Amino acid sequence: MTPQPRRASRIRRGTIGTLLTTTLAALSLPLATSATAAGSTPSLAAGTYLITLADQPLATYDGRVDDIPATRPTADRKLDVTTTNAKRYRTHLTDEQTHVAKKVGATVRQHYAVTTNTFSARLDARQLVRLAATKGVTSIAPDKFHHATDDKNSTDFLGLSGRKGLWASLGGTAEAGKGIVIGDIDTGVWPESASFKAPALTTRKPAGKPGGKPAKDDRYRPYRDGTTTVMNKADGTTFKGTCQTGESFTAAACNQKIISARYFGEGWLRAVPESNRGGYISPRDSEGHGTHTASTAAGNAGVRATADGRDLGTISGVAPAATIAVYKALWQSKDGTQDGGLTSDLVAAIDQAVADGVDVINYSVGGMWESEYNDPIQTAFRNASAAGVFVSTAGGNAGPEASSLDNTAPWTTTVAAGTIASHTGTVTLGNGKSYTGVSTSVQNTVGSAPLVLGAAVKTAGADAADAALCIKGTLDPARTAGKMVVCNRGTSARIDKSAEVKRAGGIGMVLVNLGNESTDGDLHSIPTVHLSGPDAAAVRAYAATDNATATLANGGKSAVYPQVTGFSSRGPSLDGKGDLLKPDITAPGATILAAVAPPGNAGRDFDYYSGTSMAAPHIAGLAALYLSEHPTWSPMSVKSAMMTTASPTKKADGKNSDDVFAQGAGEVEARAMLRPGLVYDSSEPDWLAYLEGVGVDTGTGTKAIDPSDLNYPSIAIGDLFGTQTVTRTVTATSAGTYRAKVDLPGVKATVSPSVLHFSHPGQKRTFTVKLDVTTARAGALATGSLTWTSGRITVRSPIAVTPQSVRAPAEIKGTGAKGSATYSVTPATSTLTATAYGPVSSPLTKGILTGTAEIDHQAIIPAGTKASQISVHFDLDAGNIGGLVWGPMVDGVLQSLQFGDVDSEGTATVNLSQPTAQAIFVAVIALDETGTGESVTPYTYQVNNITEHSPATGKVTVTPDRARVTPGTPTDLTAAWSGAPAVTRSTTWIEYSNGAGTFLTLN
Repeated sequence: MTPQPRRASRIRRGTIGTLLTTTLAALSLPLATSATAAGSTPSLAAGTYLITLADQPLATYDGRVDDIPATRPTADRKLDVTTTNAKRYRTHLTDEQTHVAKKVGATVRQHYAVTTNTFSARLDARQLVRLAATKGVTSIAPDKFHHATDDKNSTDFLGLSGRKGLWASLGGTAEAGKGIVIGDIDTGVWPESASFKAPALTTRKPAGKPGGKPAKDDRYRPYRDGTTTVMNKADGTTFKGTCQTGESFTAAACNQKIISARYFGEGWLRAVPESNRGGYISPRDSEGHGTHTASTAAGNAGVRATADGRDLGTISGVAPAATIAVYKALWQSKDGTQDGGLTSDLVAAIDQAVADGVDVINYSVGGMWESEYNDPIQTAFRNASAAGVFVSTAGGNAGPEASSLDNTAPWTTTVAAGTIASHTGTVTLGNGKSYTGVSTSVQNTVGSAPLVLGAAVKTAGADAADAALCIKGTLDPARTAGKMVVCNRGTSARIDKSAEVKRAGGIGMVLVNLGNESTDGDLHSIPTVHLSGPDAAAVRAYAATDNATATLANGGKSAVYPQVTGFSSRGPSLDGKGDLLKPDITAPGATILAAVAPPGNAGRDFDYYSGTSMAAPHIAGLAALYLSEHPTWSPMSVKSAMMTTASPTKKADGKNSDDVFAQGAGEVEARAMLRPGLVYDSSEPDWLAYLEGVGVDTGTGTKAIDPSDLNYPSIAIGDLFGTQTVTRTVTATSAGTYRAKVDLPGVKATVSPSVLHFSHPGQKRTFTVKLDVTTARAGALATGSLTWTSGRITVRSPIAVTPQSVRAPAEIKGTGAKGSATYSVTPATSTLTATAYGPVSSPLTKGILTGTAEIDHQAIIPAGTKASQISVHFDLDAGNIGGLVWGPMVDGVLQSLQFGDVDSEGTATVNLSQPTAQAIFVAVIALDETGTGESVTPYTYQVNNITEHSPATGKVTVTPDRARVTPGTPTDLTAAWSGAPAVTRSTTWIEYSNGAGTFLTLN
């Protein structure tokens, strides 16, 4: 696609800029049912924000300021924040941040300077608007909550273990990942776990012959220098961390495995009252999530795992010789409503991890919606990657809904969750039919015994729906004892359901999904089998019959694997607009056994977890293995090697999956990734050009590229009209002659040149791929692959393109009660249709803003709405500023905020095409720039919702409304109107095929 218009990072006087970049923390403040003046109730816009400034942070600073030399690391080194120049430049940035905050009367709460030039401060709506108009401010983001994203042995499945496994080829588990530090940003760590057992840190430095280098087996050994942990690393640089003490956590908790541990909670501790704080105010983990991810990535090899007196076998981290640096930034609240971490604390953790010198960051964290590219966290990761740090991020657990991914920036590796060989249990019904599901708790045969639905054995006072879910306290012991209970998934935790059955005297549970959800191997308190799909429905139906019985037994045929789990979030990425394929890759993320924190796991030291949170540390561990062998490789080269050697995941029927929005490039292949043949590399200048191409103003002056031309290991085009050519550059990791082949049904692909010759590693070659639509259906995703082959080496890149139905203006405008407007559209098919709905002109709401003021409204969008237009017209005095702050609400909770600019006629407009039924919060704001505080700003507020059967206030026709056209050739349409209100705004939605459309705004 062509580069998009850039988002403004500065605003002219009289407008409000679009700088609010990410979703807002869930706010529980009430929204007034009618418009109220600011000051009478707290503003929903008031809160803590992160403000990013234009100057580069330490990780990418190239020496532009005064006489301070560059601090960005060279290609084969890591950032050193201890140099004199780094300290000078950090002081420059923090002084600049303080100065900007003072301009609007704000106080800096936290400074960030390593991976992002950002500060946090508490701001009200008026300060937000003033900052948005301040030179040098590039983004403003609310300090929102983020949450942990929640063969039978995943390391066996990946091919790491065994005589021919990857570990063996790397010198064994004692060498796999040696010299590499993985930074885990999560809920902390339980240091006493056997997965982290290691010698204590001492002050003895690595030793060797006098005057020589340390011995091979001692060169990467970490040691203490005062309170600092020091470790020489494989890339020749040095890690320097510390063991931060706190509640139930002393310096002795760190050792030669956990070499550093810090915690970041300034924002969370300020937001959460002491009475609701759970866990430990220290690096210690109370939940288990961080312990699980850290031990998955780099836990010790061959650790015997037990739980509830049962031997669960041995487990290993993916990179057992790597070391771990813990950065706790996710927290636990007593009531569960404030679990997670705030943006400010997470950015602080990223900043510190890069400053310490980690090689890899694991980030098993996500927001409720996709984070924008210039979100403070994604910006910090961009600069971390530019500084040579590989970042593995969880894609999220909101699947299988489309566009449910988070962490989709091109500089991180976005990981989907796949299945491995499952632990199974079989339910045999009294009618002779058997169903196999997932179970880690059925060790011996249970039954035959009566089988009942939860609702059939409820207590007298329990709600039947709650009892069907086996909610705590709903099952009657007199009716449940000795029976097996069928419990519906949902509402309560899965393990709480089995606990309720056990409390009531039941001897077994069949957990059934009501929808297309994952099946999970939880450690239930009684024997349990988890079923989904038709099997779950069949068991529920049978259990409702008289005298139903069942038997539970260990084992049964495992489902086909690897499949992408149902919970794993899907693409396409909304930020990428279809021009960047996400997720990148799939890794094991279902029923993963690893170390946990006993307090949050019924006293267990090990447990099974499922989620993309579990998949991400597999990729982080594999990156550590890679960097241990190739310590100076760039993060994007490592990602490319993983992606282009991946294999397709499976469908339920055993066939290869082509769902690239679920699997990305496919399931990671650990043994193949070290022999990629070719890699697609990119760095900060490429990412900045990509950002400019998708419409983000980076403030750097970087020239935009077509986003599809980012040098990425996959190819994606969000709107393929007729033909488009993409460009890629590959770097050889071994000599050879490579030949191209493209498989993309319905699209003709021409690779030029189609043969690439490399005489030695490090050579680069550039090629193009021209894509011409032939028979591919417009508006439907077409997927395939580009594969380069040289002997046994194959380099495969997934392709995803979407032919679109039409290119048309988002909005056209007209005036008067009667008139017409001719505009151009470019169809992608030979038939063009255009249907007008409307015009709609709803009643106006009038209001007055006195001085600098805010009045809040709520716009209701009903189901079946094709388009909505929210308009506010201001009668502004000369020099004053007006605008909107608006965002969607769910159950009365504000979900995100955006700014609406005032146009030259004094009107701010929000256009929503094909919106979902919802409530929209709208804050109408005026800023008195006269200095008197007495200016009066009248305004009118209007919401026009357009449905298929909306009463029309006039008539609109489009000519032609159906025509045979030439695809790719502009065609003129004429919209004519009559009977439209002459003095109030009316809105028409002109709809083309596939739901695309144009707003016609009149008067």
